[in-house]
Amino acid sequence: MTQKKILLLSVSAGAGHMRAAQAIEAHANLAGGSAVATHLDVMDFVSAGFRKLYTDFYIKLVNKAPALWGYLYHATNDAPVDSTMQRLRRGVERLNARELLRQVAAFKPDAIICTHFLPAEILSRAIRQQRLDCPVWVQVTDFDLHRMWVHDHMSGYFAANDEVAFRMRDQGIAADKIHVTGIPIMPAFGQAPQRDECARSFGLDPRRTTILLMGGGAGLGSLDTIAQRLLALDGDFQLIVLAGKNAQALAALQELAQRYPGRLLAQGFTNQVERLMACADLVITKPGGLTTSECLAMGLPMIVNSPIPGQEERNADFLLEQGVALKAFDGVTLEYRVRHLLEHPAKLAEMRTRAAALGRSGAARAVLERVLDGAAA
Repeated sequence: MTQKKILLLSVSAGAGHMRAAQAIEAHANLAGGSAVATHLDVMDFVSAGFRKLYTDFYIKLVNKAPALWGYLYHATNDAPVDSTMQRLRRGVERLNARELLRQVAAFKPDAIICTHFLPAEILSRAIRQQRLDCPVWVQVTDFDLHRMWVHDHMSGYFAANDEVAFRMRDQGIAADKIHVTGIPIMPAFGQAPQRDECARSFGLDPRRTTILLMGGGAGLGSLDTIAQRLLALDGDFQLIVLAGKNAQALAALQELAQRYPGRLLAQGFTNQVERLMACADLVITKPGGLTTSECLAMGLPMIVNSPIPGQEERNADFLLEQGVALKAFDGVTLEYRVRHLLEHPAKLAEMRTRAAALGRSGAARAVLERVLDGAAA
């Protein structure tokens, strides 16, 4: 069988879009030679000014002015396609599309999967202008659908759940082009690491209730402040805190760990998140589409903290409606939620059961199989 070339296009504005593409790429590498996948960041092929606007400005906006980001999210979703704002945006994108299109032409893919709306829009225009003759698929990476994801000439769309698929149909996408697969996550999250073995490898007690705190804790204070507040609670539990690449936060957490021996594991950047999740009974996290999909695949209840207006707010709404998460908007609320779940283990167990039922660890494989079927047709 001829090996199919799959091109994955993403944008490094936030980590989720990139991680979804990397997950599909990883599954392609496990597909027994039927496909070879290459992942490109669109931001590597645009001007420095456009890159700074699209990535740095976005990250700064969601961190420093989330309300403004929420306004822009809703304004761009509701703006008419022919509005001045939309025409100006598309004009700027056209000026930055040339090198990307040259890269796509040189790669000669059998199919393209976009995990961000920007390359989907650029390629939609190229297909319309007969500058591209290749099936293009779109993977939406949240439990919501913003209108900027919706473009003509796409071969198909992959949705996180039935509600997103319903919204796609409402936006005029043909039902036979919509596939409910979930959000792609790395293969390791579907392999169910053993709690006992994972816990002991990190020096944790697998029998104790374990809380995993992930991410920046925006809106709740610094990670060490949150950790100290949690460790002051009554109850026999241990705490894992992921500081990522934040060396200052990691140092503060390591100092705190010395004051709470056997209670706190401070962890920097790691590629073993699934093994740490296997140790946990509860996760405190920002409600990004990828992270929450990983939690669901591992059957983990969540407390989602301070979702930014827009896609994170919609993700949080979905998780709360499904009974797999609670929401905290400040330190006091977080403390109350954690206390409540520690005092009501039956509630925590119910949330775990619901989370496991929603998990879609095979999403990336399902996406890849559908795209390969289309490329073979």
